[in-house]
Amino acid sequence: MWIKTNDNVKVISGEDRGTTGKVLRVNRKARKLVVEGVNRVYKHVRRSQKNPQGGRLSKEMPIRFSNVQLVCGGCGAATRVGVRYLDNGAKERYCKKCGAGNGLMSPPSARYAKKP
Repeated sequence: MWIKTNDNVKVISGEDRGTTGKVLRVNRKARKLVVEGVNRVYKHVRRSQKNPQGGRLSKEMPIRFSNVQLVCGGCGAATRVGVRYLDNGAKERYCKKCGAGNGLMSPPSARYAKKP
């Protein structure tokens, strides 16, 4: 799963199809993520000292990571994500459409560095 917190993603299936938003949280074990403004539900809250008003709170719920695609910073389209090693051995995510880099995933490693 190559999606991280603060990435822009586009929902490709479900009730909120076509919506673009920022990733707020990622749960890698459950393979789910929370996207800003997507999959909103109402939670009914009783009046208490913590919440004196009570009523209905609207909050985002997690969705499967397979239902979103990363929005490329270079071309601005929702694309698949690939992984490649740079010349210095750093691991990078890249856009499969335009080939632009979308951020490093790991620091440079001598093992994967290209030999001169």
